[in-house]
Amino acid sequence: MASKRARREAGIGYLLLAPSLFGILAFLIFPILVVIWLSLNSWNLLSPAKFVGLENFVRVFQDTAFLRSMTVTVLFVLLVIPLQTALGLFSATLLTRGLPGSGFFRVIYVIPWICAPLALGVVWKWIFAPTGGALNAVLGTNTSWLTDPALALPAVAAVSIWSQVGYVTLFFMAGLSAIPAQILDAARIDGSGPWQTFWLVKLPLLRPTMFFVLVTGIISSFQAFDSIYALTPNGGPQGTTDVIATRIYGEAFQSFNLGRASVMALVLFVLLVAVTLIQQLYFRKRITYDLS
Repeated sequence: MASKRARREAGIGYLLLAPSLFGILAFLIFPILVVIWLSLNSWNLLSPAKFVGLENFVRVFQDTAFLRSMTVTVLFVLLVIPLQTALGLFSATLLTRGLPGSGFFRVIYVIPWICAPLALGVVWKWIFAPTGGALNAVLGTNTSWLTDPALALPAVAAVSIWSQVGYVTLFFMAGLSAIPAQILDAARIDGSGPWQTFWLVKLPLLRPTMFFVLVTGIISSFQAFDSIYALTPNGGPQGTTDVIATRIYGEAFQSFNLGRASVMALVLFVLLVAVTLIQQLYFRKRITYDLS
């Protein structure tokens, strides 16, 4: 009787999970399997797919353009993540103090994040324009922000930081608000000043939030495409903004080689999984979830 009841409860549980399981299978597992299949074939969207085995993998890893795009992507992530995280934490610290106008600035910070990245890229392309651009008009210069190889990558990184810092700020605000007031009061009673309280109390307790922000931020930066493509199409000057996402797009829909594009996507997937696991191993013994 108990076994029959357990099976019925398990069946009801799986039935309730069915919509989520279908979503995972249809939009996560199945696409990954399709990409793996494509990576072993040569297909140009018109002629029938032809099985080539590991040939696509060999050609991709011998492709200097792909290796350069990987380097550009890593540099882009190194430019974006530290500044984005630091600015988000700084902004959250200020906004959680209840200063006048905090509610207004919370709304302002979120607006870039909820806007379409492609539309933001078009706006920022006008701002960065060498003639008639808003930035050069303010600075009184004629700088080619998006066509100078030395400035193109920092420029698109700055746009990415500007659009994502509100997202980071929101999560840090939630993390700071979750710290019990008695812990902060105890630190003050022990003679801890504002800086000591921040570095020795708040920051360690923010490690769960820090872990989430870094993981999602790094994944997002490695996959950045919309705003970069809008600002600097075709890889930018001398390929200085040719990140891995634009390289995959160009290989698939400009060169019409879905097999090689799928290999690049798999490399990006494996890289993101590896980076996420490394972060998880680092934070695993450094995170405190129980704040009671």
